[in-house]
Amino acid sequence: MADFQFSFPLIALDETHSTSNYLLELCQQSVQPLEEFTTVTASFQTAGKGQRGNSWESEAGKNLLFSFVLYPKFLEARQQFLLSQFVSLAIKEELESIIKEISIKWPNDIYWREKKLCGILIEHQLCRSHIERTICGIGVNINQALFRSNAPNPVSLKQICGRELDINQVLAGIMQRVQHYYHRLMQEEFDTVANEIAQRYSDSLFRREGFHRYKDVTGEFRARLLQVESDGRFRLEDETGRERSYLFKEVQYVL
Repeated sequence: MADFQFSFPLIALDETHSTSNYLLELCQQSVQPLEEFTTVTASFQTAGKGQRGNSWESEAGKNLLFSFVLYPKFLEARQQFLLSQFVSLAIKEELESIIKEISIKWPNDIYWREKKLCGILIEHQLCRSHIERTICGIGVNINQALFRSNAPNPVSLKQICGRELDINQVLAGIMQRVQHYYHRLMQEEFDTVANEIAQRYSDSLFRREGFHRYKDVTGEFRARLLQVESDGRFRLEDETGRERSYLFKEVQYVL
């Protein structure tokens, strides 16, 4: 990656346990805070983290595995879902410049049709009522041609496009969009930008229309999406007309 110009500090590793863990350790060991948007990439992760405690399968050198740090102290802890929204949008919009039919599966997986293209794990350090530090860990399937794990529905850009893509360009494009959204939140009228992000996120949601299968602790049911609240709460209406509201991990899509 040394011959590619990036607009943020970059640490490119051949291998690490997890880019997020590596970046967290750097933050904890540094006397001065790392520069905002400092990014760690790895050609291979031995213990890449996913949602729900899952691991992230990735063939060495084939995919985009990276984490970056933010210090969004202007955001209250109750506003943390806004970070998930605009990071998801930045990735979705960059991938849409390559292929169509990209959506965001609540809360922040990136899908092509019914297949998972990208996973995001966002971890916050809070200080009283505000967010002190955020580390965003992201895995995008770029050039992997075959998936061997028991993950139900992975797909890569290469499988969709039929050609290899430049991983560096995808990284640069995503981070440029992340920086754009973040700076707008800091510099423009906050509520206006936050509402715009929320609307774009809503319009981008996976299975936005119609009734689909879901599963919670009571079993499987069919429902339609009503909306996602500003705190990330997922609101559905089932076929009986009953409204159901869920926080993260309380309901699953049945794929």
